[in-house]
Amino acid sequence: MAVSARRDSDEFTLSSDNLVALSPVKVGMLTFLGSEAAFFGTLIMTYVYFLRQTIHGEPNPSQVFRLPTVLAASACLFSSSATIYMAEKALRRNSRQTFLGWWGLTISRNLFGSTYFTLVGFHALHVTIGVIVMSLVFGLAWRRQITEQNETGVEVVSWYWHFVDGVWAVVFTLVYVVGR
Repeated sequence: MAVSARRDSDEFTLSSDNLVALSPVKVGMLTFLGSEAAFFGTLIMTYVYFLRQTIHGEPNPSQVFRLPTVLAASACLFSSSATIYMAEKALRRNSRQTFLGWWGLTISRNLFGSTYFTLVGFHALHVTIGVIVMSLVFGLAWRRQITEQNETGVEVVSWYWHFVDGVWAVVFTLVYVVGR
């Protein structure tokens, strides 16, 4: 099965048994998300490695975490991926008001401390970046500068947000369930 690439205006078409069209923006976002997966994979593995090496008397995960608060925050984060998905579908249907409605809903002292705060802190940074970018998209859509004709930006932002949610699923499970 041979794969060839050709440029048609702003899209790259990979042809084999079926066609997959990816714009340079989408290829760039997928490349970025791949590098971010490697980055978070490194942080996660470092956390796992040092998790059980806490020195006696130093804080450990079961002493630090308030599970109900973390569960509530996680529910908000995961439900935001659903609202992003619904907003993206609304944009494809050229439903500006519905898009705006859904998009607007989105909302160390030791080895444990060092790895925990690095892992969770970098995730928080990514959440913050995502919220800022989603707010920019909301503002552009509000000013009628985002339509179904230029949905690629919305799509790659939604990919980023789903990635952030996926990372949180791993971080949450590892830090707040396994690590307790």
